[in-house]
Amino acid sequence: MIELQQNLRLKEILHEEDRFPLGVELVSTRGTMTQQQSLKTRGFAEQLTYSDQVDWVSITDNAGGNPQMAPLALGTPILYAGKEVVVHLTCKDLNRHALESQLWMYASQGFHNVLALTGDYPMSGPEGLAKPVFDIDSVGLLHVIQRMNNGLEVKCSPSSNKTKKLDGTYFFSGAVCTPFKCTENTLLPQYYKLEKKIENGADFIIPQIGFDARKASELMAYMRNWSLSQVPVIGNVYVLSGFVSRLFHQQKIPGVVVTSELNDLCQKHARSADKGKAFFREFAAKQIAIYQGLGYKGAYLGGVHDYHDLEQILSIKDSFTPDDWKSFAREMCYSREGEFFLYAADSDTGLADPNRCNLSSTPQKSKHVTFNYKMAKLFHRVAFENGTGLAPLAKRLCNKGADHTQPPKWLRAIEHASKATLFSCQDCGDCSLGETGFLCPESQCAKNQRNGPCGGTRDGRCEVLDVDCIWSRAYDRKKSEGCADELLDFVPVFQDQSLRGSSGWANYWHELDHPGKAANAQKGAPLSNNTINPTTPNKI
Repeated sequence: MIELQQNLRLKEILHEEDRFPLGVELVSTRGTMTQQQSLKTRGFAEQLTYSDQVDWVSITDNAGGNPQMAPLALGTPILYAGKEVVVHLTCKDLNRHALESQLWMYASQGFHNVLALTGDYPMSGPEGLAKPVFDIDSVGLLHVIQRMNNGLEVKCSPSSNKTKKLDGTYFFSGAVCTPFKCTENTLLPQYYKLEKKIENGADFIIPQIGFDARKASELMAYMRNWSLSQVPVIGNVYVLSGFVSRLFHQQKIPGVVVTSELNDLCQKHARSADKGKAFFREFAAKQIAIYQGLGYKGAYLGGVHDYHDLEQILSIKDSFTPDDWKSFAREMCYSREGEFFLYAADSDTGLADPNRCNLSSTPQKSKHVTFNYKMAKLFHRVAFENGTGLAPLAKRLCNKGADHTQPPKWLRAIEHASKATLFSCQDCGDCSLGETGFLCPESQCAKNQRNGPCGGTRDGRCEVLDVDCIWSRAYDRKKSEGCADELLDFVPVFQDQSLRGSSGWANYWHELDHPGKAANAQKGAPLSNNTINPTTPNKI
């Protein structure tokens, strides 16, 4: 058994000066370790394990929403051979209890590097589509990891108020950011969520796959301008092929974009005698050089499945001069027509000028500022500001009923009918409408995202439901009021499933739901085991 404190070298590697470490992604397979494809993957894993050029191996968790072998199976021999391993952990298949259980297992087995992900929506299997979980998201998962590192406090027994503090874990946790979005209302929420991921314990950041050096430089500019640069950022490099380029161009992989210009170039080289191998290797090597030149702390290489290809890419990269990356960055700016950039382009480099922000603080009109939205905000101010308006009266009405935590039947009927009609309410009892721009995350977000957007939208549309992302619409509503930067001031949110089917109004008035508990915590009451940090209460 590996000592718990032993395998913590990735943190040290990423904070070393004058070093540009490399991680390689190992995509798990479907089937047992004895099947042909698994044997090939195991062979590649073994080569990565004993390579002096590879600093860590990163193992996926049901990538693309497909069921595959758990990272532990591939990762254990790599870890025990002395190589650093990063295991991906996604929220799509497991609820918060199962995720915590998985983390205890990883900690016990010596796995301490975790990439926390919300995850792709499940794909259809032999018996149809699996039910997605998304009980929490990447922000919630990072928060859980942070609490485990600090020593998780748990009840001694279900009926006891006494708690005990468990030994702290040693997780070094990472998160993903998506800086390659096309519009302001899809890009800025990604940056706001990045801040929340760091607040909740993200120790390193990996951007989504992208092929635009200007956008890659914007991420670094944003982190420097908002005092986040203490967190290392690892550049995401993907080895393209004609087939993969076409998939990305068709947006078959959520959140990843290959423009028509880049896809045409890839298809042209894919028709050559070597099927474009030389071009695609050099393209990946140039990406590594760009990230190093931009000040990223390392490279994360995906899309490579053969060790010879890896060697060739690194050999090409080593042939570059220190300043070659600047010319590569000028040619690798594959943006879309009309794309929004947070910073103006530097006239000399074509990259982001961190001193010239394109973002306007002036309130802007939006089609998403509807009559329903205005009325919802008005009703919230009247009925849900503690100690004012109708809130005290409503709480007294609830107290007169048989169940003091629920409203009279007539008031419950009004709540149910109005919220179902206006918001397609799913009666979860732990409402987030006020935090999501009065857009229901249960009925209008396939992943029930309550802490900001996932990275999977296609041109601002939900990857599953094909509607405008609720977080893009919520951003526009906040922008119309001149306070877009307050969009995610409330995170993290943990939805309490015990309230499902009960009155969201009464649960807020009695401080039983997540914003109610947070408001109670702000008044000095102790947090329960399931309560997160105080947030700004919003409710309808």
